[in-house]
Amino acid sequence: MLCVEEQLEYTARLDFLWRVQAKEEINEMKELREHNENMLRNILPSHVARHFLEKDRDNEELYSQSYDAVGVMFASIPGFADFYSQTEMNNQGVECLRLLNEIIADFDELLGEERFQDIEKIKTIGSTYMAVSGLSPEKQQCEDKWGHLCELADFAIALNESIQEINKHSFNNFELRIGMAHGSVVAGVIGAKKPQYDIWGKTVNLSSRMDSTGVSGKIQVPEDTYLILKERGFAFEYRGEIYVKGISEQEGKIRTHFLMGRVQPNPLIMQPRKLQGQYSLAAVVLGLVQSLNRQKQKQILNENNNSGIMKGHHHYNRRTLLAPGGAEVGQAEVADKTELP
Repeated sequence: MLCVEEQLEYTARLDFLWRVQAKEEINEMKELREHNENMLRNILPSHVARHFLEKDRDNEELYSQSYDAVGVMFASIPGFADFYSQTEMNNQGVECLRLLNEIIADFDELLGEERFQDIEKIKTIGSTYMAVSGLSPEKQQCEDKWGHLCELADFAIALNESIQEINKHSFNNFELRIGMAHGSVVAGVIGAKKPQYDIWGKTVNLSSRMDSTGVSGKIQVPEDTYLILKERGFAFEYRGEIYVKGISEQEGKIRTHFLMGRVQPNPLIMQPRKLQGQYSLAAVVLGLVQSLNRQKQKQILNENNNSGIMKGHHHYNRRTLLAPGGAEVGQAEVADKTELP
């Protein structure tokens, strides 16, 4: 009779632990999925991330999308190559890269403000920062199809202001050379192990040339972009006609203008609030690592508990068969049934 009671209590104890473990594993899976989704949203634009998170998606399908009205911006630091050096004074170039990282991080933080919610960072190429506006499907269908281009122009102006603040604190004299253009592009995700979102097309090439043929401290745009932004409260200075490789061969020289600032202030300029629900990549990675560490620790603890239960089955000690909080196993099981999945 005593043996049967011990067997029943052992079974109840094991059932209780399995229920607790199942609940913890479900919570861990939800937490891990949330971290993975945040990681994906840091790598890809929100509407692209939603596509890859769909359950009925074909894993072999290549993601690509054509857009008719987007803005493209390249912002580079022409003097950084001369500034960078590998000497003992700057720890073989590490301090130079540290400063570049701080500059890019400040640009990313600026991009997180609500007034720039329609802009997506595409990538950095050395000391060049590439961003695009108007990629979300909603912006392609709204009444003011070029409202996002104004955001991109405001972002370019804000980048120039940001680099000046960085110069004050780092005692440098960096200047940005920025190029902007607008038009049609093709966007897509390439790569399997390391997927990367990128855009291609004549507009990308033109924007890049607006940067490379530009002037330090200036924002250069072609005639078509100038005409759109001029009607929306921006001031310009005419530069002239320049030769643009890859385009001027067929179309001749291109008239360009320097964006000087806003004539009419942006109503959102006084509201630099960070968008809700966004996390930095560092925060996402840290959360993911912490979650994996907790999962590993619980796995080790469960293995130890299971080992102790098997020993307790042969060497029964009533004090070891108490549920957390000192309650009897049977009582604890009844109390927790409503909480367990």
